[in-house]
Amino acid sequence: MLTAVRAAAPGAPTRIEDVARRARELGLMGWVRADSDGGLLLHAEGDPAAIEALLAEIGAVGSDPARVEGHEQFAIRGVPAGVFVVQEHQATAHHFDLRLEVDGIMRSWAVPKGPSMDPSVKRLAVQVDDHALSHNDYEGRNVIVWDRGAYEQGGRVPWPAALERGHAVFVLHGEKLRGGFALQRTREGAKPQWLLIKRRDEYSRPGSDIVAERPTSVLSGRALA
Repeated sequence: MLTAVRAAAPGAPTRIEDVARRARELGLMGWVRADSDGGLLLHAEGDPAAIEALLAEIGAVGSDPARVEGHEQFAIRGVPAGVFVVQEHQATAHHFDLRLEVDGIMRSWAVPKGPSMDPSVKRLAVQVDDHALSHNDYEGRNVIVWDRGAYEQGGRVPWPAALERGHAVFVLHGEKLRGGFALQRTREGAKPQWLLIKRRDEYSRPGSDIVAERPTSVLSGRALA
């Protein structure tokens, strides 16, 4: 039986790397991150006995039932990766540009239908040319800044190696887009094709259409039209 819990270990002396390693040894999925009080926050899903063993070992104080998010691995969260921006662009074809800061440049993907907060929706994302960070605030006649913010790397493979391998998990902290996302490469070539997928978490919204619901710029408040 697969269950999930959220727990905190205030002032935990255990290193965050050791918690992640132990969780993987127990066959658990989920994540751990440092809390502002010096302790740890944990989301673990898997066998109830394994979860209880991990919570006891790290000195967790209480736990709350949580929704199973379907994680593929146990990862460390809270590792800053840089900034992100999503620009809506009316060029030859209307699309959204997702850009993630990686090693001082903005790696970019054209997403024809825009991002989604519905985990069941898989959006085509075509990798395009890198951009400079200076382009992040640009708005013009045919471009608006639809969303922006900071993001964290996710998963067990660090950035940019995760992108080179073709499967990158990350957490967005935007005004519209929040929570876990994944980019999965499906085709190589001059313009590699990927899928942009929202992960199941507390921010996911099945059945929603964030692009239609919130069409305006986070900078100017105007819509592309």
